[in-house]
Amino acid sequence: MKIFRLTLALCAGVIRLTSAQDLPYQTPPRAIATLVDAPATPRVSFSSNGQWMLLMDVRDMPTIAELSQPEVRLAGVRINPRTNGASRVSYASSLRLRRLPEGKELLVQGLPANARISDVQWSPDNTKIAFTHTTANHVELWLVDVASATAKLVPNLFLNGIFGSPYEWVSDGKTIIARAIVGGRGEAPNPTAAPTGPAIQQNVGRTAAARTYQDLLKSPVDERLFDYYALSQVVKVGMDGRMAPLGQPGVIQEAAPSPSGKYVLVSTRHRPYSYTLPVSSFPVRVDVLNMEGLVVKEIANLPLADNVPTSFDAVPVGPREISWREDAPNTLFWVEAQDGGDPKTAAPVRDKLFALGAPFDGQPQELASLPLRFGRIFWSGSDKLALVEGYRWADRKGALWTLDLATKTSLTPLFERSSQDTYTDPGTPFLRRNELGRRVLATDANADMVYFIGAGASPEGDRPFVDEMNVRTKKTARWWRSEAPYYEMPVTILDASKHVFVTRRESQQEAPNYFLRDAPNPKPVQLTKFPNPYATLGNLQKQVLKYKRADGVELTANLYLPPTYKKEDGPLPTLMEAYPVEFKDKKDAGQVKGSPYTFTRFNWGSPVFWVTQGYAVLQGASIPIVGEGTKQPNDTYVEQLTSSAKAAIEEGKRLGVVDANRVAVMGHSYGAFMTANLLAHSNLFKAGIARSGAYNRTLTPFGFQGEERTYWEAPEVYNAMSPFNFADKIKTPLLLIHGEADNNSGTFPIQSERFYNALKGNGATVRYVVLPAEAHGYAARESIMHMLWEMNTWLDTYVKKAATTPDGGTKADAR
Repeated sequence: MKIFRLTLALCAGVIRLTSAQDLPYQTPPRAIATLVDAPATPRVSFSSNGQWMLLMDVRDMPTIAELSQPEVRLAGVRINPRTNGASRVSYASSLRLRRLPEGKELLVQGLPANARISDVQWSPDNTKIAFTHTTANHVELWLVDVASATAKLVPNLFLNGIFGSPYEWVSDGKTIIARAIVGGRGEAPNPTAAPTGPAIQQNVGRTAAARTYQDLLKSPVDERLFDYYALSQVVKVGMDGRMAPLGQPGVIQEAAPSPSGKYVLVSTRHRPYSYTLPVSSFPVRVDVLNMEGLVVKEIANLPLADNVPTSFDAVPVGPREISWREDAPNTLFWVEAQDGGDPKTAAPVRDKLFALGAPFDGQPQELASLPLRFGRIFWSGSDKLALVEGYRWADRKGALWTLDLATKTSLTPLFERSSQDTYTDPGTPFLRRNELGRRVLATDANADMVYFIGAGASPEGDRPFVDEMNVRTKKTARWWRSEAPYYEMPVTILDASKHVFVTRRESQQEAPNYFLRDAPNPKPVQLTKFPNPYATLGNLQKQVLKYKRADGVELTANLYLPPTYKKEDGPLPTLMEAYPVEFKDKKDAGQVKGSPYTFTRFNWGSPVFWVTQGYAVLQGASIPIVGEGTKQPNDTYVEQLTSSAKAAIEEGKRLGVVDANRVAVMGHSYGAFMTANLLAHSNLFKAGIARSGAYNRTLTPFGFQGEERTYWEAPEVYNAMSPFNFADKIKTPLLLIHGEADNNSGTFPIQSERFYNALKGNGATVRYVVLPAEAHGYAARESIMHMLWEMNTWLDTYVKKAATTPDGGTKADAR
């Protein structure tokens, strides 16, 4: 009888494990939940004149009810149909102003109740701040008077926020150019209306490959819905609330005033639309309007970009990156490919830069010819200098050139290096806002000196710095560099001539705070005093490990141990988290990443939560996938993947902190893909956790991650890298988690759904959790808490409680 009852109980358990479960949201152990609920650190912004600091309190983790509001997904854009704004926005709830360096902090008065603040921008003269507030029904524009720290609504203006920030300041500081909802547009088209015909796509003998995108148009009904929500009118808004329309309504993606404030550059998307590409590839007309709303010049009318090669360096033919020169009152600039947009075509010149000034009726002026693909340009306040950035993906080459716009001389190399060689990274040129509110290079009076802020990667870890460089002599002088035991990152330069700048400083036990520095003075002035939100955790133990894998490539990982851990406690159950990265050079792959002195922030996806549960955590374990010369990294993906993971575990075992028989591996997105492959091709782990991944590479046939080749060019690589193909080999328990509304290219939820079915069909121990309303990154408090509960339960069941047998294996191994 006892045997019969036990059999019934086991059968009932199997039924529960293999069927769908109606489970309410759960909460992880209190120690983890407390860390999740710790208050977020305020965001900070500085006025360009260095006189004010703005602090924004963050509205962290919306409720699942907020996240589950209606959402329309069209042409790669996610829209809240009630507000006609973006459906997933991170908001601030309050604003505080403080005069620098040691003035009193002022709470901005007059803010809307239950404020949902975003798109915050200083006016060019720093006397005002504009921001958007999202109500239940629309997106509003608000203004803050800095001197009085008071806010007021701009009445009778509803913004169209589906394409990002819906407004820009004009240089006079008294006018804003906004994209507004068109009045009288009526009700939205009925998405459930009966179709009037089939949805048809056709290609006649033309190569028109497209990568895998989410949220695309699927039918004529979708097209009408997109037209409805994307339709906007450019409006000129005065500080007194007066408004005037500029031009005609349309699917206006951008409306940018010229530096002088005399013109507006308007980019309007139009038909024919695509069902295989997002809105960024739709046809676009680019016009210059004057401030009376009349079209001065049509600059370009570009067709649907549906025949661009899938290579990472590939670009459309014709003008692109059309925008204003930041250093000139009314001059446009753009780039045009000289190789048909295909990096595989041999060409001494990849791109050319052109400029056209007002009144825009002359011939474009060629500024420069680039041997690499154009990346970006940094304008200065002088015709004597601009910095141009170029790149080539095939060998990861990057370059920065100087360009003398006055003499139109050829580009002069300032740096040429591997973009993956972090040790030689000179940093990013610092940009200041000039008197017109435009971001230009900070230079000396002769435009000889520029300033670089960099992460300062080194064998000791990241040590951020501020450098000044004479671009004529190429001589560099270092103002300042971060010193142990702190990690201190420069945020902005307030006065280059006096070496005054702001940093954000942190340490292992001190939360990030802002400091005002004068480079010759070793004692900074502390501007903020944000407390440690995790003080109850105690002193978290962190160490940067350096070790090698079997082929000699140097690796690193961040090791976290419980605050109360002592060496005599012996090896611990371990959670390893990683994210593979492709390299073309072993030397670059082996460089040290991160810093031992950073403060650990517990974001929703962190594995470090589990130090509270008695685990050792190997976070950010480096998994370089290297392919030197003519070899491609992914040709030996599996071998390098498993070798890297084995090396991390062995190093932890050597230190006596990692129980090699009780290790779990986890990853998100491409890290989830990694996790599934490690379980398919190794016996290193007791369990795996894969969140929002892709597992069948034939569903992303035109390239993925760092892989440029298509499936038809390298089928053996796609097949070998697809853990779906090895579902019958995976016997290690695997937890799959996916956001129901994943918006990331290639990681459709069907990837996890099909992988789960394949694993279940082959007898694997697997659990598949779908988080309602969540995108590729998870946001709602209920979702995050439940995800952590699922992970903790999985780890406790299959890792922590996996008893070790006398021969060093586990009971699962023994079976």
